[in-house]
Amino acid sequence: MAGLIVAIAAVLLAALFVALSLKIVPQQQVGVVERLGKYNRLLTPGINLLIPVIDYVRVYHDLRIQQANVPPQTVITKDNVQVQIDTIIFYQVVAPDQATYGISDYVNGVRNITTATLRQIIGKMELDETLSGREKISTEIRLALDEATEKWGVRIERVEVLDIRPPADIQEAMDKQMKAERNKRAMVLAAEAAKQDMILRAEGDKQSKILKAEGDKEARIREAEGLRQAQELEALGRAKAIEAVAEAEKTRVELLRTAGLDEKVLAYRSFEALGEIAKGPANKVFLPVRAVEALGGVGAIGELFKAEPERK
Repeated sequence: MAGLIVAIAAVLLAALFVALSLKIVPQQQVGVVERLGKYNRLLTPGINLLIPVIDYVRVYHDLRIQQANVPPQTVITKDNVQVQIDTIIFYQVVAPDQATYGISDYVNGVRNITTATLRQIIGKMELDETLSGREKISTEIRLALDEATEKWGVRIERVEVLDIRPPADIQEAMDKQMKAERNKRAMVLAAEAAKQDMILRAEGDKQSKILKAEGDKEARIREAEGLRQAQELEALGRAKAIEAVAEAEKTRVELLRTAGLDEKVLAYRSFEALGEIAKGPANKVFLPVRAVEALGGVGAIGELFKAEPERK
């Protein structure tokens, strides 16, 4: 019976030894191992062996990006206005041994540095600059934290200013100012729109008059061009008619010459035609002086023509 009890005790001791010797570490976590009170090594994700009683896991660190909310801080701006600022910090443990032995509580350290830096930054800025300078505030806080946390094995990933709240009375005054500014912008936009409308109407009227004048000008040009072309065609027609008459007269003269009639005969025939024309009671024929001088010769020709029938 005693032997059974000893065996059971031995089994229990062995199981306890194994349980104390094996440590399972989840992914993205590490453990800081101390051996007899001194830093020894880091436990990596998976199964790790320890020497019971001699080895001790001081702390586990999560290697994922963590976030720390900084309590709302009331700070005073350069123009003596109290504002309340909420910030949040994203960080990551990159050196677990330094995060364990470099500072007792790096989360509180980050919050305290953020608070102190925030007071320094806001104290150099006026209210309007503070309300519009979130990016500047975040950048300066991150630079201050990087310088301090580098020795802690902690890396600051991002700093965000969540809210900046001025006092209620100042907020109300700002709201009224913003409303007045919006009304002013609306009135300016309305006046600008009316101005643009008048400009566009005047420009449209101007363009209409210009187009109308251009149309009238084009119509007059085309009318003048048509008249000129008509006159040219009429003159051309007259020239053609005169040319045709001259050509016919030329042909008639050529035919008379071909028939053997000389110039005196032709002149006599012409005077005969004039005589026929002058027989009318309303017709009068005026002859030039040279034509009268030539009548003597023409009269002889007439006598010659009168004698020809008698000879026959």
